Amino acid sequence: MSIATALVRAAFLVNAVYAETAREYGITSQQGQLLCVLMPQPRGMADLGETLGLAKSSLTGLVDRTAQRGLVRREPDPEDGRAVRVALTGEGSTLVDAFYAETCRRVELLPQGLPPADREAMAGLLGRVVTDNQVPVVFLDHDEAPPRTLRR
Repeated sequence: MSIATALVRAAFLVNAVYAETAREYGITSQQGQLLCVLMPQPRGMADLGETLGLAKSSLTGLVDRTAQRGLVRREPDPEDGRAVRVALTGEGSTLVDAFYAETCRRVELLPQGLPPADREAMAGLLGRVVTDNQVPVVFLDHDEAPPRTLRR
């Protein structure tokens, strides 16, 4: 299998696991992505649009639908009185903690047939591909996930 085929098929595999987990938590994949991006801290709309690769209208709709579910809220940006930022609510924090943990658990099972050294090598190589291509942080590593007490 070529590297292109392997990467595209792996992306489909991970996306399927992500979508299945999101459905089980009663959210869409895009809502799951939004919640995961907001885990460390509230973010401005422009920053969210850039990170998630969404046009302004698509992002507005996503935030509206997620806010209607009580998972996020808009708040004034303390650095720019004209702007708003999006933050997790208490319910959103609780949901994303569980969703994130379950998604990690399921994705980590995907290469379970590989020996530990191969899994470590795969993580290192994929990490380099992600870093070299400046992929935005849309999903934190385990040691990067902040405890809920640090969230606003």
